[in-house]
Amino acid sequence: MKVITENRQARHEYFIEDTYEAGLCLEGAEVKSIRGGSVNLKDSFCYIRDMEVFVKNMHVAVYDKSGAFNSRDAKRDRKLLLNKREILKIKSKAEQKGYALVPVRLYFKQALVKLELGVCRGKHVYDKKEALKERDIKRGAEREMRSAMMH
Repeated sequence: MKVITENRQARHEYFIEDTYEAGLCLEGAEVKSIRGGSVNLKDSFCYIRDMEVFVKNMHVAVYDKSGAFNSRDAKRDRKLLLNKREILKIKSKAEQKGYALVPVRLYFKQALVKLELGVCRGKHVYDKKEALKERDIKRGAEREMRSAMMH
């Protein structure tokens, strides 16, 4: 499994409670662009319409070597490939107040592009501050351990 990109902002903004693996409906030029790393998950989110899941605002740059007829919109809505049972589970959780569907990371599984979809609950400001404080304490402890081992 080769990770292409991660949505680091999602880990800061949300508590990720469940994750699902979904395939993506892409065109050939989009896959080539993703292989080159020209993709961004920042500000992207997912929604359910007519028992189908779509990812919105996922930026996949137009592949520069593709022909003129292949230049689709870089931020178009892309369909996610999930089982009906998974979609029903996701829908029941996502419809609760305070929950959102957020793409967490994009990766290759063998030759296929997969998206890890998270069912997330929003963090409050004090939760974010607490997480930052814990991370700083952890970094400081690791720094102290390293300096103690050097001397």
